[in-house]
Amino acid sequence: MLDQIYRKAVLTVSGQKLVEDLVRSRGWGMAQRFVAGEDAASAIRAVQELQGDGILGNLDLLGEFVASPEAANDFAAKVLKLLDEAHAAGLTPYVSVKLSSVGQGQTVGGEDLGLSNARRIVGRAREYGGFVCLDMEDHPRVDQTLAQFRLLVNEFGHAHVGTVLQSYLYRSEADRDSLDDLRPNLRIVKGAYLEPESVAMPDKADVDASYRRLVYAHMRAGNYVNVATHDESIIEDVKLFALAHGVSKDAFEFQMLYGIRRDLQQDLARQGYRVRAYIPYGRDWYPYFSRRIAETPRNAVFVLRGMLRG
Repeated sequence: MLDQIYRKAVLTVSGQKLVEDLVRSRGWGMAQRFVAGEDAASAIRAVQELQGDGILGNLDLLGEFVASPEAANDFAAKVLKLLDEAHAAGLTPYVSVKLSSVGQGQTVGGEDLGLSNARRIVGRAREYGGFVCLDMEDHPRVDQTLAQFRLLVNEFGHAHVGTVLQSYLYRSEADRDSLDDLRPNLRIVKGAYLEPESVAMPDKADVDASYRRLVYAHMRAGNYVNVATHDESIIEDVKLFALAHGVSKDAFEFQMLYGIRRDLQQDLARQGYRVRAYIPYGRDWYPYFSRRIAETPRNAVFVLRGMLRG
């Protein structure tokens, strides 16, 4: 419950324009701990550096909730360019995309623009043998995102497109069950949005228990699962579960955030596990940065010290 109170307080404060303006003016130096840079070249260099430690990358151009079809198409064009640049750099492109950033909820030509742009992006990724993860956003978007995910898997296959489930939502276990026929590639996270208690679990113990159930169920079903957490107790439990149930190390991976627990990422890679770092970049870094601060008081202390030094 204290974790929920802390997250709510931070996200509420960070939503105030005065606070946002202050952090944007003085906080980029601290944000660089969590954000690879403002352009694709910086993000691609971060992936190449991590590969030296046997760690893979998941590139994410930051941005969400665009207001116009023109802005959505512009954002989609930037993601397509990212795929081209990653391929040209010798990488197998792996990117995350928020459907709201490419027009979800806006109808153009009789079809949802987010779906149209996602088709273009997943199609380009498939050309390069790459992968697109459709990020999950706040709870009102879950139904539409899962419906569009189903359409994209049927069109492009689960080897090229996946999505995310958030363990703090009460609905997520039923959502996972409903997707089993797709053999989906799912990224399991705890959840970082400010959600009402009517839809999201307020207690950390319940969220953690739900997280384990989601991962274990997906493993039992024989589906590929991305275990996205820095929680070492969960990581150890997943390793033991996989060993006890004969789940190959090729059937799952651990995913962590850029700039957080690089030591743990390196250690897991040395143990022979597939590890992937989520590498955000771009000028629209403030909402992502705010959610990272809301995850733990340690991150807030880091930022306050930096701003006081500034």
